[in-house]
Amino acid sequence: MSGQRTFQVDLRGVVDLLSHHLYSSPRVYVRELMQNAVDAVTARGDACAPRRISMVADGRGLVVEDTGIGLTEEQVHEFLATIGRSSKRDELGFARHEFLGQFGIGLLSAFLVADEVRVVTRAEGRPAVAWTGRSDGTYGIGPAERAETGTTVTLAARAGAEQWFDPTTVAELAALYGSMLPFEVTVNGAAVTGGGLPWARDERPAGQRRADLVGYAQDVLGTTPFDVVDLDVPEAALTGVAFVLPFPANPADRGGNRVHLKRMLLSEGVADLVPDWAFFARVVVDSGELRPTASREGLYADDLLDRTREAIGEQLRGWLVNLERTDPRRLTKFLGVHHLGVKALALHDDDMLRLVDQWWPVETNTGRMTTAEFRARHGELRYTATADEFRQLAGVAAAQGLAVINGGYTYDTELIERLADLDPTTAVTRLSPTDLATRFDAVDPEVELGLRGFLGTAQRAVDGLGCEVVLRAFDPPSTPVLFLVDRDAAFRAELRATRERADELWAGVLSAFDKPTDDRPQLVLNHRSPLVRRVCALGDPAAVALAVEALYGQALLLGHHPIRPADAALLNRSFLGLLERAVPGEDSDR
Repeated sequence: MSGQRTFQVDLRGVVDLLSHHLYSSPRVYVRELMQNAVDAVTARGDACAPRRISMVADGRGLVVEDTGIGLTEEQVHEFLATIGRSSKRDELGFARHEFLGQFGIGLLSAFLVADEVRVVTRAEGRPAVAWTGRSDGTYGIGPAERAETGTTVTLAARAGAEQWFDPTTVAELAALYGSMLPFEVTVNGAAVTGGGLPWARDERPAGQRRADLVGYAQDVLGTTPFDVVDLDVPEAALTGVAFVLPFPANPADRGGNRVHLKRMLLSEGVADLVPDWAFFARVVVDSGELRPTASREGLYADDLLDRTREAIGEQLRGWLVNLERTDPRRLTKFLGVHHLGVKALALHDDDMLRLVDQWWPVETNTGRMTTAEFRARHGELRYTATADEFRQLAGVAAAQGLAVINGGYTYDTELIERLADLDPTTAVTRLSPTDLATRFDAVDPEVELGLRGFLGTAQRAVDGLGCEVVLRAFDPPSTPVLFLVDRDAAFRAELRATRERADELWAGVLSAFDKPTDDRPQLVLNHRSPLVRRVCALGDPAAVALAVEALYGQALLLGHHPIRPADAALLNRSFLGLLERAVPGEDSDR
């Protein structure tokens, strides 16, 4: 057979789809009914007509009444009985962007909490019409009585859904979604709207407006903000505020932004309205042009949203730059709380990089200071790339007259290296353990010649561990030993370890990258250390081996180097061996 057919819609299946996959909670039915009423009132467009929405809840049901444009019988057939059609589109002669609700889908949300929906509506100059829809997919249309233009929607609670019709719950939801609406909405006679936009620039003194915004932040965020930043994106007809958090925020937590569209709350947890780096702020905005997703619980990803996000980011960045000029002490306090966000921005923003350079103190082996101060004192920006390298080398480098920055904190290495791009005259160098070793003093040749036997015994003790014993003299004397690994050598060691664990095919591939070299890690013994000199003076080769093994283990631990199974075995052996020599046995007491 041929010819066109009409899809058959299982309304129960559609309702199940909406409740489990489109909407996050049955509570959205209040929002959808309110939005339909708001759009109907907006569509009426009669300046003399009353602008009113009333809701009455009694725990068993809900009645929503508006003084909006209403529907004719033809429109009821066309819009209420056809899923996805809307009475508030261009068919009624109004621009599409003026309205958010859609009867076809929005009204279906009522079936999340009710088995039957009754709509009584009257258009200007036309008789009233009643439409009754049921969750089994059937509906009926007939005449009705209604004196004024507008619409009344009546729901009876489905068994088990009565909590969604509790008067207190309905009032709280209506206030949550519609508190900023510019006309009256009441629940059981009590107004839930009328406050307008808290950030509106009206006749309030600037101090009073700020105090009101701080109070609003305390209500919605539960805390007093560090600062309040006004937001304005004309292209998206967006106004609002960003509240700078007074406590460190988790960079992964980007939610908590409240977005209103045409004064109706869209969501309390929109994540993609602000740049990733701005996790130190929570925004509350109203937009007349951004588009909602199908569930109307998020923003539709399009070019306008991208440009709006960029504009909000630019305004937050401008606030930071202005804070640097007007209140440096407050900027320092802000950076102490939110340095991660600012440093993340500085990775690709030159103005923020200059701000970090001038104001954010870094850890160095000569005390905490900004990179600008470090550069002024020492010229070259010398740094270690990891905190472990800094812990191992900082004291020794200081004793050699080398100032070093700890680049092991989040973003610090990248920012230090970017400073050279910002100012080509800035010298930036990563401190290499082998570079540091070149500054150590050689031991007097006669002394080293006399210790040739000791050095041979020491080398044999660690030969199986792949390192070279070197005797040098350096400050401070309190550091007896260092384990220095060249970066290339460390890479090759990791490559060999991986190759040993890999199968034959991958072992062959990895072998191609392993080039034979002589730059083994160095176990540098400090001849200025009294402990090392006493070890050098030991006449017993076995005691020398144990002592060198113990020094090797200490160097690994102090430098936070990886401990291999062979290293762990050596640590255990040297500890037990030295313990046996230190504690006399029973036979020695006799």
